[in-house]
Amino acid sequence: MTVRVLLIDDDHRLFELLSRFLGAHDCAVSHAPDGPRGLAQLSQDVFDVVLLDMMMPGMDGLEVLRRIRADRPLPVLMLTAKGDETDRVVGLELGADDYIPKPFGPRELLARIRAVLRRAQPDALAQRIAVGDLWVDVETREVRMAEQRVDLTGLEFDILVALMRRAGRVVPRESLLSEAGRTDVTVGERTVDVHISHLRQKLMDDPKSPALIKTVRGVGYVLVKGGE
Repeated sequence: MTVRVLLIDDDHRLFELLSRFLGAHDCAVSHAPDGPRGLAQLSQDVFDVVLLDMMMPGMDGLEVLRRIRADRPLPVLMLTAKGDETDRVVGLELGADDYIPKPFGPRELLARIRAVLRRAQPDALAQRIAVGDLWVDVETREVRMAEQRVDLTGLEFDILVALMRRAGRVVPRESLLSEAGRTDVTVGERTVDVHISHLRQKLMDDPKSPALIKTVRGVGYVLVKGGE
């Protein structure tokens, strides 16, 4: 799985460095140079972790963190200057998952990203994923629903895994195929909708009133966690 990282930081050179290094380790890094544009990207796309600079002009990192926490349970790793202990404590109290002081080595940052994901989103890196009665083995590509084996095409399987890894979170329609790692597929206006329809039928999810894969009108799809 490609881990999608949003860097909210006004340092463009840091973005270039992290984009090269993390890109070589299955991470796709997007960049927002300030808080408002970072929040706008979060509302329009799906990310697995946010790297958030504490000190930015205009809206600072703590205010951005407050707004993220008021809206979504997304892992946030704060980037702080050395010695800013008070800000780090406040950040953690506001809900930051971890922090790393600048300057830092990219290898340490990668290790912290993976650790945050293991804690906050264990399914993001897992080879076996279960959501309610739905179970998937990523390595063997086996799918079971209520103990019954389900046969899916390769693309259907990849889309399902992308949704399950982000269960409870909306995946935008236009990015679902890339989230599934299927940039080789030509996307027509109805490509994703057709495959979602096939998935619902095979998973016995009523297309007229789906309880498992729900449509978020005008945005995309969400695989519902049990009890939601």
